[in-house]
Amino acid sequence: MKKKYSFLLSTLLVMTLIISACGNAGKNTGTNNPGEASPEATASEVKLADKQEISVNIASEPPTLNPGKASDSTSGTILRQTFEGLTRIGQDGHPENAVASKVEVSPDQTVYTFTIRDGAKWSNGDPVIAGDFEYAWKWVLDPANAADYAYQLYYIKGAEAANLGKGKVEDVGIKAVNDTTLEVTLANPTSFFLELTAFYTYLPVNSKIAAANKDWANDAGDQYTTNGPFHMTEWKHSDNLIIEKSDTYWDKDNVKLTKINFSMINDFNTELSMFDNGELDWAGQPNGQLPVDAMQALKDQGTLHTQPIAGVYNYKFNTKVAPFDNKNIRKAFTYAINRQELIDNITQGEQLPAMALIPPTMFAENEKGFFADNDQEKAKEFLAKGLEEMGLKDVSELPPVTISYNTNEAHQKIAQAIQDMWSKNLGVEVTLDNAEWAVYIEKLHAGDYQVGRMGWLGDFNDPINFLELYRDANGGNNDTGWENADFKKLLNDSASEADAAKRTEMLKQAEAIFIDDMPVMPIYFYTMNWVQNEKLKGVVVSGLGDLTYKWAYIEA
Repeated sequence: MKKKYSFLLSTLLVMTLIISACGNAGKNTGTNNPGEASPEATASEVKLADKQEISVNIASEPPTLNPGKASDSTSGTILRQTFEGLTRIGQDGHPENAVASKVEVSPDQTVYTFTIRDGAKWSNGDPVIAGDFEYAWKWVLDPANAADYAYQLYYIKGAEAANLGKGKVEDVGIKAVNDTTLEVTLANPTSFFLELTAFYTYLPVNSKIAAANKDWANDAGDQYTTNGPFHMTEWKHSDNLIIEKSDTYWDKDNVKLTKINFSMINDFNTELSMFDNGELDWAGQPNGQLPVDAMQALKDQGTLHTQPIAGVYNYKFNTKVAPFDNKNIRKAFTYAINRQELIDNITQGEQLPAMALIPPTMFAENEKGFFADNDQEKAKEFLAKGLEEMGLKDVSELPPVTISYNTNEAHQKIAQAIQDMWSKNLGVEVTLDNAEWAVYIEKLHAGDYQVGRMGWLGDFNDPINFLELYRDANGGNNDTGWENADFKKLLNDSASEADAAKRTEMLKQAEAIFIDDMPVMPIYFYTMNWVQNEKLKGVVVSGLGDLTYKWAYIEA
C-alpha cells in the first residue's frame, strides 16, 4: 500500500483533481475554491459582522471524536476543526505546514524530519510535542485498539507488520527524537505523504491525558484537549455540539469565527426549513442533505451550489452470504439498475452514473466506465449463469434479498427505486432494512447484512485510496468479505514501482479485477449540493468534499 513516484507527478495529480473537481456549477457565494482570493485577504478588505457565530447541521451523532478511532465523515468534520496535524490542506488544495514549522526529507525520500512549531499548544495550555504524534500513531497501529483506519499508516516502515501482529509497535519507524523533532521513516518513497499527515488518522493526541484516561474523548470537558483552530465546549449527545475559537491555537489571529453550533437533525426537510428561517447558515452536503423534492426549486432560485467531488456512492455486497457469494449474481444485480434514472428522478444533483470504482477526476476514462448502465440483457445472462452455478432452477429459489441503509430520505428513495428495479428486471423479492447511522455502521462492520449502502470520499488525491479499502478481507472499511490474490499483488507491487506510468497501469488492472468480481455495485459519482448564508464567506470546500472553517467569517 506504499507508493513510489516523483513529487512532480504528485503535484500534477493534485492540480488535475483540483481543476476538475472544484468547479462550482451553481451560484458561488463566499465559498473559497482554488484560484479565488484567499479568505484572509478578503476578510481584511470587508467589514466583519459583530457576531461571528454560525450554525450548521451534521445530521447525526459523531460515532467518535478520538482521531485514532474515527473512520467516518461526521466525526471527520468535527476533528478537522478542532485538531491540527503536522500539515493541513490549505486554501489552494495543497498541503501546508501546520503544527510542523519545518519539514526535511532525505535524498531517498524515505525519512521525514518534522520540527514542531514553537507556540503550538493544547487547549489546556500543554505544549504540543513530538511525543504526542508518536503516541497517537502507535496507538492506532496497536492491534489491541482495532482502529479501522490503521492501514492509512501502512506507508510507514514496520507499520503494517505491527498492526497485523507480525511485528512490534515499538519498532515502527516513528520516533520522537526530542520534544520538537519527529522522525518518520517510510517503507517506500510516498510522494503524497504530506497530504496524509493532514488527514485525521495522523492527528496528534495529548499523550499525557490519553495515557491516563482511555475515555478522554467521550465528552466535552477538561479531558478533551485539542490543538486546532476551535475547541469543543459542549457536547449534548444526539442533540448538538458546540466548538469555539481556541485561545491557545498558534494561528488564532487568522480565525474569525468565534463559535460554531452543530445540530444533529436527520430530517432534511427540517434542515432546509431551519435554513430558510435563518436558524442555520448552511444546509445540505457535506454534513447534511437537501430534500430531493426541493432540488429543482433551489436550482430555479439560483441558490443551489453544486460541486463535483472525488467520491462514489455504492452498494456493497456481503460476499460471504448467499446469494452474493456468487460473482455472477452480483454482476446481474449490478447491471440490472438504471443509474441515470436514479439521478434524474431522485438525487437531482448532477451526479455522474458510476460504472467504475475510481472517480473520473482520477481516471478520466471512468466517465464511461467498464460496462453499460441499465444493461438488462447482460443482467439476465449473468443471472442465468449464477443460478446454474448455484444449482438453482430459477430465480424463485434464490435466498431472500435485503437492502440495508442508514436512515435518510435520499437513501430510502434510492433503496425503494432499486428494490423496484430488481423486482421488475430480475424477478427477485427484495425487502428493505434501515437503522440509525451508529447502529447501521456497526452492522456493516460485523457483516450483518446482504446488500448495504455506503459512500466513499477520497481521503487523499490518489486512486490507491479507492482500491486499498478492499486489499484485505478483514480491512477496516472493506465490509464485503472479498479478497483477491491478483488484486492484492497489484496493489503491493504498485507500492514499490518507481515508474509512474507503470504504477498507474497496475492500479487500472487492479480496478478491472475488482469490477470483474464486483464485490461492490457502483451507483454514481458524487457531487456536493448545498445552500448557504450569503454573508458566510471563506468556507473552504476541498475537491475531496471536506469543509474547513478556519478561514471562514460573517460579512457585515
